[in-house]
Amino acid sequence: MSGMPEQEFLRRTRDGYDRTAVPFAERFQRHLDDKPVDRAILAAFAGLVARRPSARVVDIGCGSGVATAILADLQLDVVGIDLSPNMVAEARRRLPGLEFRVGSMTDMELPSESVDGVCAWYSIIHLPDEHLPSAMAEFHRVLVPGGLVLLAFQVGDQPRVLTDAFGHSVDLTFHRRQPEAVAAMLTDAGLPVWAQTVRQADDDGVESTPQAFLIARKR
Repeated sequence: MSGMPEQEFLRRTRDGYDRTAVPFAERFQRHLDDKPVDRAILAAFAGLVARRPSARVVDIGCGSGVATAILADLQLDVVGIDLSPNMVAEARRRLPGLEFRVGSMTDMELPSESVDGVCAWYSIIHLPDEHLPSAMAEFHRVLVPGGLVLLAFQVGDQPRVLTDAFGHSVDLTFHRRQPEAVAAMLTDAGLPVWAQTVRQADDDGVESTPQAFLIARKR
C-alpha cells in the first residue's frame, strides 16, 4: 500500500470494517476479558490521565468500543471515534451510554489542545508508514501540554494482508512495526515515550506476533 493516495487507503479500510462490523463485534467484544496485561496497560494509561482534573480522552479507531468501555469504567470522560460508520453504529448499539462519532485519526475535527489523552488501541496498524507521522502530529495537536497517548500494535517487520474476513471480501493491510521505530516517530512528533511494554503472543488462535504498548507524553 506504499504510495497509495490517502483517500484510497481510507476508503479500503472503511469499506472492510463496514462490511464486517457485526461479526467483528460479536467475535471480539469480550476478547479483553481474559487479557490481564492488556487491561493493566489501559488501567495505567487511565490512571496517568486521571491525574488531571476533568480529564477527557479520545479513543481513536475505537471499533465497536471495547477499549472505550474499559476507559469509561475507569472513570474517564471518553469519546470513541472510528472511520467506519457501521462500526460506530455497532458501538452505539452495544454501549448506548457512551459517545461515539465517525472520524479519522488523520483529522479528528477536534480543537487544538482539547483532550488530555489519546488512545489508539490497535488502530495505527492500518496506517501506511507514510501516513503515520501525520497521525502523530494530529495526536500532538489535540493533546493539552503534558497530555498522554497510548498506542497498541503488533510487532513485526512484514505487513499482513487480509482479503477475506467473516465470509466477506475485504482489502485490509495490518502494518506490523518495531517498537523502537514507532517510539522514534513519537519523539519526532513531540511525544517522547514514557513507558514501553512488549508481551508475547497469546495462544488464542488470533495472535501470531508479540504485542507492543507505548505510552507517550506531550512535551
